[in-house]
Order: sequence, then structure tokens, then C-alpha cells
Amino acid sequence: MNKKNLKALLRDDAGLSTVEYVILLILIAVVGISAWRTFGTNVVTKVTSGSNQIQGLGP
Repeated sequence: MNKKNLKALLRDDAGLSTVEYVILLILIAVVGISAWRTFGTNVVTKVTSGSNQIQGLGP
């Protein structure tokens, strides 16, 4: 590969937007999974606590 071909290859941005979309999708997935784990645990804790309080009221 000569210098001219290398410069042309570096200037070619075909397919670049696809790579950007893949990176964006991966970032969204990582943030979504992290949020789900954090908030999911908190929701389960709150629901369990509420359930225990309701059961404690008993007849």
C-alpha cells in the first residue's frame, strides 16, 4: 500500500455512521442495564418493605 492509497483510505468515511450508531447503541444498552439493576433492586426493596408492613397490620 503506497502513501496515496493510505491517505485515500483515511479520508474515506463510508461506513463510519454505522460504527457510530453501533457505539451509541452499546452505550445506551450499558446505561439501561445499569439503571435497571440499580432501580430494580430499589423497587424490590420498597415493595418487600411495604408488603411486610401491610402483613404486620393483620387482624
